[in-house]
Amino acid sequence: QVQLVESGGGLVQAGGSLRLSCAASGRISSIENMGWYRQAPGKQRELVATITTGGSTNYADSVKGRFTISRDNAKNTVYLQMNSLRPEDTAVYYCNSRILSAAWWRTYWGQGTQVTVSS
Repeated sequence: QVQLVESGGGLVQAGGSLRLSCAASGRISSIENMGWYRQAPGKQRELVATITTGGSTNYADSVKGRFTISRDNAKNTVYLQMNSLRPEDTAVYYCNSRILSAAWWRTYWGQGTQVTVSS
């Protein structure tokens, strides 16, 4: 069984920073892309950033220049450094990863971590 566990969310003032972490654990043979999504109240879940095994990254326009995604393949962990946070960044942030486990490729989601940015 595979689990993604996020940590690092919280309450921060506008202009502040937070760092999210997401660790994958369990019976893992390989991990492809890892990423972060977010869902604000009353809105659809949206892509924030993704990173490939080789380190290529992709960002939503709304976070370019402020957020940085990275990963530690040895630890099966992906990070999201969030700087210059804005109230509109307030959302539940979800980790996402495509993982090979027991000969099956599947997409897994974490349970989500709340990020609240006050003005």
